Amino acid sequence: MNFDPTTLNNFVLIGTAYAAAFLVTLWVSLIIWAFRDVRRRSRDPLARILAILVVTLLFLPGFLIYLILRPSKTIDEEYQQTLEEEALLQTIEDIPLCPGCTRRVQPNWLVCPSCQTKLKKRCLHCKEPMDLAWNICPVCATTAPGVRKENISLDEALAPVSDQISVLDDFNNSNDEETL
Repeated sequence: MNFDPTTLNNFVLIGTAYAAAFLVTLWVSLIIWAFRDVRRRSRDPLARILAILVVTLLFLPGFLIYLILRPSKTIDEEYQQTLEEEALLQTIEDIPLCPGCTRRVQPNWLVCPSCQTKLKKRCLHCKEPMDLAWNICPVCATTAPGVRKENISLDEALAPVSDQISVLDDFNNSNDEETL
């Protein structure tokens, strides 16, 4: 078996060419990967340029430096985290508190059981709880007593008074009959 030095030289040359092509491909792919990654993690143009330069100039050590120094979360992950935090804060803020003692109360409670502060009032028509500041029931659209009504006639304004007078008359008549 004859060993030809030129054949060995050709194998070494081909192996070196493949290794060089692999390293160049690896270098370019690391630059592209770092460029894409830094775009997802930072909006700062200077940080983007520096990350690409470190990976381009220092190759594998530069890539390791970039991996150590890059932001841990992407911009999307930070955005999702802030949305989750805002949602948690919103649920905390939605819990009703008593204005008197600042303890948690249920939305349908009329009075705080701890300090007896009036929390809500009942609608006279449908008996649903209403906030104290509301002048009209959101369930049945009945106005609360004492609310000034706009654009109504004199008959409409006096109708509740005449109803109350007739109820009082009926009550008085029934009391008069019982006493006899």
